[in-house]
Amino acid sequence: KIRFNSTLEDIKCSASRNLFPEQMQTLSDCNYIKRTENVLITGPTGSGKSFLACALGNQACMMGHKVYYANMNRLSEKIMLARMDGTFVKLLNQFGKVALLILDDFGLQPLDQNTRLALLQILEDRYAEKSTMLVSQLPIAKWHEAIGEPTLADAIMDRITSGAHRIELKGESLRKKSTKKQ
Repeated sequence: KIRFNSTLEDIKCSASRNLFPEQMQTLSDCNYIKRTENVLITGPTGSGKSFLACALGNQACMMGHKVYYANMNRLSEKIMLARMDGTFVKLLNQFGKVALLILDDFGLQPLDQNTRLALLQILEDRYAEKSTMLVSQLPIAKWHEAIGEPTLADAIMDRITSGAHRIELKGESLRKKSTKKQ
């Protein structure tokens, strides 16, 4: 249930996008998952962040890894419902079973306290055990502020950024480019 059915072959590397074949080669074998390394993908709207994350997720699936893709807004709703119906621990366990957890649209809206605490728990459970991929329009330097509460932000950032692969996409919206061609 990954958002896009993209593949690594669909990814266009170029200096103008700040995306290079060497980066894709490093991630294509999915050894980052075996090493439990995280991947952080940032860039402006339409730069192909989600498309790239889905391509990496689909590659991981093809190589036999379990992957879970979630949009952060939907994840917040899922966390709230799980807390209300008593299935929160079951939800945490579900995230703990997948080799790669992809969290898309991180930082688009402020995190509420329940989501911050749940995110910390998810990342704590996965730290040095499983890989997590965060995708955001915000530069990593602004994530601390987007998370909100400083102590929790410190803890979340420490668990997600330590030794992570960072891809900072650049350029104008690929959606605008595809509209111009039509």
